[in-house]
Amino acid sequence: MLAAGYSRRFGADKRRLQLGDGRSLLAASLELPCSMLEEVWLVLRPDESITALGLPASIKLVQHPLTAQGMGHSLAAGAERLLVESSAMAVAIFLADMPLIRRDSLETLLAYASADKIVLPTYQGTRGHPVLFGRDFWPQLAALSGDAGAKPVLQQHPEAVRIVELDEPGVLQDIDIPEDLAQL
Repeated sequence: MLAAGYSRRFGADKRRLQLGDGRSLLAASLELPCSMLEEVWLVLRPDESITALGLPASIKLVQHPLTAQGMGHSLAAGAERLLVESSAMAVAIFLADMPLIRRDSLETLLAYASADKIVLPTYQGTRGHPVLFGRDFWPQLAALSGDAGAKPVLQQHPEAVRIVELDEPGVLQDIDIPEDLAQL
């Protein structure tokens, strides 16, 4: 899960935003991957700790000084660690501000995952998250930089992309500005 951003559009650290049920936005976004995946890796800012954010100690922490320079650097930092420390065949890239993804949607995406595929969820034709990258693409993720995310990897491998249309708006719904909270 990518959680190293600085919430500039939101105006405050939205990851710590307390939801109506008492959980932070970050904790709510982590709930699904923590309940379904064998390994959960969290990319945080270099000066943060999991315990300070009130998160489970079982989460594996990734920190790198370049994460402040954009999503591409965060993806690269995570992929570098996965290449060395994980034996998984695929990684699901979650964002820390998307707590509405349903379990059945993740189950559907995981059914298509393989080392040589990129699984991309859509809702009504619009691309969403989490995007699953097979292990074959991790070296390219590890080479990313800037703030474009993984778009270059998707563009270089259109034949490997498996688009999965889901009947779930949660794969699109992120919290970027305070007005987005109404969807929760």
